[in-house]
Amino acid sequence: MEKNRAIEQLQPEAVWKNFKALTQIPRPSGKRDQITSFLVDFGKKLGLESFVDDAGNVIIRKPATLGMEKCKGIVLQAHMDMVPQKNSAVKHDFEKDPIDAYIDGEWVRANQTTLGADNGIGVAAAMAVLQSKNLSHGPIEMLITADEETGMFGAIGLKNGTLQGEVLLNLDSEDEGELYVGCAGGINAAIFFAYKQEPVYQDDVAYKISLTGLRGGHSGLDINTGRANANKLLFRILKYVVSSFEARLASVEGGNLRNAIPREAYALVTVPEEGQEDFLEAISEMETIFKAEYASVDPDLKITAELVELPEGLIPEVVQDDLINGVTGCPNGLIRLIPEMPEVVETSTNLAIVKSNSEHIEIACLVRSSVETMKEELCSMIESVFALAGAKIEFSGGYPGWQPRFDSPILEVMSKVYNEKFGKIPAIKVIHAGLECGIIGSAIPGLDMISFGPTIRHPHSPDEKVNIATVAKFWDYLTAVLQAAPIK
Repeated sequence: MEKNRAIEQLQPEAVWKNFKALTQIPRPSGKRDQITSFLVDFGKKLGLESFVDDAGNVIIRKPATLGMEKCKGIVLQAHMDMVPQKNSAVKHDFEKDPIDAYIDGEWVRANQTTLGADNGIGVAAAMAVLQSKNLSHGPIEMLITADEETGMFGAIGLKNGTLQGEVLLNLDSEDEGELYVGCAGGINAAIFFAYKQEPVYQDDVAYKISLTGLRGGHSGLDINTGRANANKLLFRILKYVVSSFEARLASVEGGNLRNAIPREAYALVTVPEEGQEDFLEAISEMETIFKAEYASVDPDLKITAELVELPEGLIPEVVQDDLINGVTGCPNGLIRLIPEMPEVVETSTNLAIVKSNSEHIEIACLVRSSVETMKEELCSMIESVFALAGAKIEFSGGYPGWQPRFDSPILEVMSKVYNEKFGKIPAIKVIHAGLECGIIGSAIPGLDMISFGPTIRHPHSPDEKVNIATVAKFWDYLTAVLQAAPIK
């Protein structure tokens, strides 16, 4: 940890100064007032056309430099929001507090919170292009979309005619040296159990079960790593203690973002006082089992049971049992690989959120697939499981995938430039994540699109970090591509 070394002094200085400024602006999804004002003011101070569209996206336009007027217009696209995830041990309010970023060897990371390199580095690079006075380029538009992480609402609301460019460079990929030409589509599943609380048995005792220490991660990029899902593990525990120790469920809470693999989950249960010793022994045994199962991917997994005051009420037994069976049976994780590209995930789902209050339980899953019919089939599976459990199921926020175009003119240019600069052809990939390209391409047909970026690891978790050397390489590549932009 190099607390005394300033991030803004890293190279390229313009990019890192912009990124440091972004870390000081709270910008969780859904809270965009501060970041929107910052970006619009940034563009206006440069004397550039700067405005916010009806969907909350920020657009800033910079004219072509001398001699580059005939180049195709290029849209530099990133998103303004970040995923607010933190370790339970740290006090941090994502709506008020700046990110405590620091240099750690070859990486920049944050102090027990997400860093916001996803997608702050992309925003910072686009800002640096607008600031540059010696970079040659055609017409440039910076499109910074709103609320990408919670539903891509900015991209969904983008209207045809808003953009003037013909080429879109999405700066939201996380492996340097790879060009992404396609992505998965997705849809949200929302499940509801309604109930009226039942009285608590006054002779029972109450325990709060806490399952913590998981790595979590991005529900698209990390879904094939075999990492544990806190909700699924918690409900394995609940099924065991309910069936074996007469436990009753009072409340449950796990996960908080649909596109983050849940890292922590909690349940409040009651058990007969005379059976609490066996109950605690069972909790310890389950921890041992889970640690063995996930030793290589989630070594810090921890389960505790803390004696607490009796709750005001219980989830009715029939709802409790239906809920437990539904969550236990719900598909989760990797479902299918692309047969023609077995290294790439085709279809997956993330059982992201389970949360109860005194009247109902809400469950959220994010279904992803690059094949529309497989996405529909997986939705049908989830619907079937929870329909059998007596729940209400709704699907919303569906967005299309991005079909690869291997004859793309910008792909040809970018492959050539990368080979000339770095002596090798970049990898051409399809990503199992919901890049905004699919939505933007549907709204504005004919856009020639590529996604790329520096190397970022563990986005959507407090382990998020960005590799310093690849940011410099990403910047050199981006500026070279702009100077080699195709002619209209």
